[in-house]
Parts: sequence; structure tokens; C-alpha cells
Amino acid sequence: MSRPTVEVADIIRAQGDRFLDSHREQISYQQLNVLKAISRCRTAALGGHIDDCPRCRHQAISYNSCRNRHCPKCQAQARQRWLAAREKELLGVSYFHVVFTLPHELIPLCQRNPQVLYNLLFRASAATLLEIAADPKHLGAEIGFLSILHTWGQNLLAHPHVHCVIPGGGFSADRARWVHPKYPFFLPVKVLSRVFRGKFVDGLKRAYRQKKIRFSRANAALEEPKLFLRFLRTLFREDWVVYAKPAFGGAPQVLRYLGRYTHRVAISNHRLLAFDGERVTFRWKDYAHGNKQRKMTLTATEFLRRFLQHVLPRGFVRIRQFGFLANSCRTARLRLARQLLTVTPKPREPCAPSDTHPPATWRCPRCGAAMHIGPNLTATQLASRCSFFDSS
Repeated sequence: MSRPTVEVADIIRAQGDRFLDSHREQISYQQLNVLKAISRCRTAALGGHIDDCPRCRHQAISYNSCRNRHCPKCQAQARQRWLAAREKELLGVSYFHVVFTLPHELIPLCQRNPQVLYNLLFRASAATLLEIAADPKHLGAEIGFLSILHTWGQNLLAHPHVHCVIPGGGFSADRARWVHPKYPFFLPVKVLSRVFRGKFVDGLKRAYRQKKIRFSRANAALEEPKLFLRFLRTLFREDWVVYAKPAFGGAPQVLRYLGRYTHRVAISNHRLLAFDGERVTFRWKDYAHGNKQRKMTLTATEFLRRFLQHVLPRGFVRIRQFGFLANSCRTARLRLARQLLTVTPKPREPCAPSDTHPPATWRCPRCGAAMHIGPNLTATQLASRCSFFDSS
């Protein structure tokens, strides 16, 4: 993939100070660290190393990455390592994709209480899938799945939702056989929607009673119990959005599919089209109108405001596994599942190196030989070494 014309780091370096001057009271310490990390990523400020070609003696400087999980440039290797681990856990069945989305009315509470509400989103969606799947009317099985939190829409506005990737089927109650799905979309979407809504609202009510919910000035009236209960009742007026896709293929397809969702950030550098120093133009997909590709132009400060609202609380886990894929039982349950599916573990179909494993080295741009990677250097050491090479 070609180098992007514009990067989020360029916008931060050009307009970050102006953004902070106008939004300093609203910016958290975590968001400030993200701005700093992205602006310094792969620059001399983080140090690096001098690489050497043993054939033609060409030398090149490689700067260190910030490794921040919100940085558009630092997710590829983390994604590759994660996918390599998941490849060993895939079963010889079709997989399903189900998405649980919170309604727009809850977005202000999410932005004020991300830790509480996003944890609740994980719990409510997982409990819904486990409960409906266990019901003999629908599947009658113990299932396993992984869930991935996204908080953004294509236009960078808040759109909290969880992607769930689910092996097709599960264990019978006595774990003596594998139960295959009855429906082309795994489980009935309308049932999932109603149960999910009920579980989330019950959890929100419980969090309110435990005084875990904070309110901004705009919705401070909801601190009054009667008004909060009235607000909860409005959430039942419409069905909540639960989206399901038909089953998709085997191991290579599942890995590619997961790679699209696991380590994404709010916007990739390759979606940025232009930046004139004041305004940012980026490409977005309009799902409400036939997935049409559109362009959006925002001021740099508004772009950064939208980008930073998707910074997660420190230590928040955004990829989680449930059911028989939970950490406490995953190895034993996968072994049993393979036995019940009468699948003899075979070598996986080889995936392209770019899909699962980072390249072991990089090639000299002049002669194509494998570059020798030098020792890691601090910013000061790198500057002194570079000045030595320049003078010589």
C-alpha cells in the first residue's frame, strides 16, 4: 500500500496547539497523551536505529514507533501477532458476524461514562447471545465468541457498537455433541434486539442506583430519579439495532475478516485526502444511502475533537472473548469441539505473509539485499550519530 498523502500526525503537529487552546478544559490526560504520542511517532523524538546494507553499504535511519493503540501507524504488527494467535483457535465450521449498536440517545452518557457504559455494552451483548443460544427454541447450545468494541462511525461521530464473531454452533447441554445452527443468520435478530435492550437498560438502572453514572451539564436534569426513570422508558419506544450477516467461509477468510475489525482506530491515514493547514478532507462510506463513497471536509480542530472522543480509558480491554472461548476454559473446550466435530487438526492453509506475520527484515531500496538492523538509539544518540555521518 502506498504512503498516504496526509497523516493524522500532520494535522496534530499543525493544529494541535490551537486545538488545545480552545478545548483544554474538555481534554483528558489520556487524550493529551494520545496527541503527544501520535505527533512523535516515527520521528527522531522517539529515537531509532541506523540500518546498514551489507552489499552496497547504503545506510538508512529507522525511527521508533509510539505503539499507542490509537495511532493509525502502529496497529499492523499488533494485529498480525493477534491474528497469528487466533489462527490456532479456529474451528472447522462456518462463522457468523453479529453487531450490537447502542441508540443515539445514550451517546451523551457514553461520552461522560465510557468505562461504565462500554463495559455494560460488552456484558449485555454477551449475555444476550449466550442466553438466546442456550434456549432450545433457537439453538440449545453453549456457544463461544469474541467481541470487538468500536465507538465511531465513518464520519468520526460517536457510534458505539460491538462486533461479535461467532463459530457456527456450540456444545449440547451435556457437551456430548456439537449442535449446528438452525438459522441462516445464526440467531433471530428481533429476539436478540429485544433481549439486548432489556439487559442493557436493567444494567444502566443498576449502575445509576449504585451512583456510578455521572452527568454533563447538558443532561444534569437526569440526576433526578424520576426523570432518569422516564428517560429509561423512552429507550423502549424503538427496537435497538442488532445486525447479523450470513455465515462466511473457512480459516483464511475468518482471519482476513477479523483483521478488518480488531485493531482499527477511528480513522486510517489512507482515508485522509487533503489538508491545507486549516481544513481536513477525508473519505467516508455513507451506510444510510447505499454505502456510497463520499467526501467530508472539517476544520482541523473539529477533526481532532471527533478523533479524540474515541480514545478509550486507560487499560480498557476492547477485544474480549466469551462462552467456551473465555480464557478460563478456551483450550479444553476447543480440544473437545474438534473431537465432536470429528476434525483431525490439519495444517492451516498458508496465509499471505502480510496477513499474519510481519516481514523478518526489510530490503535495501538500492540493491534489494536484506538490511542489517542496528542497535536501538535514543534521540540524543541518534542525533549525534547522524551529525557524524553528515560531516563525514
